[in-house]
Amino acid sequence: MVSEPVRKARTVMSESDINRVLTRIAHEILEANRGIENLLILGIPRRGVPLANRLAAKLAEIEPEFVVDDRTGQLDITLYRDDLARAESRIPVSTIIPPAGIDNAVVVLVDDVLYSGRTIRAALDALADIGRPHTVRLAVLVDRGHRQLPLRADYVGKNLPTASSEHVLVQMEEIDGSNQGYTSDQVQIVDVID
Repeated sequence: MVSEPVRKARTVMSESDINRVLTRIAHEILEANRGIENLLILGIPRRGVPLANRLAAKLAEIEPEFVVDDRTGQLDITLYRDDLARAESRIPVSTIIPPAGIDNAVVVLVDDVLYSGRTIRAALDALADIGRPHTVRLAVLVDRGHRQLPLRADYVGKNLPTASSEHVLVQMEEIDGSNQGYTSDQVQIVDVID
């Protein structure tokens, strides 16, 4: 009889931690951009989309002229990934670009975890097929290191050094709310012990 591997998880960010870092990142974005001019927020599915929506809501709280529906969208990268042949099959989702488009905009890409950099490379390729932004920035909830490509995030919620064998699990109400075991928004490091 083969035994199942034991999963050992430890929480490194709580719901309040996530809320706090999104508020900080919103302020950092506004400061770096000197306001909201030409600013667009694009989430990378899956968990980057709810993070982008939450970040956009924070921006609107700080700068009421920032209209969330006009400045927020999502960027599907499925067909731009370099691991399509090796990874589990993925179903593309819609790319939703704000009405003004991305040409000459300051685009902030939002994702949950920055790891190898390959997801962001795919996002940059997808973005280039849509238009030509003035500037592209990257905001991530967690930067766990282990980059395989020369990319870095401009806005980081938490730098989280991890071992290659560990997994970073981000749980969010919008994605995980109906899953068994979901308790609240959180970030966990999961060790799989054989």
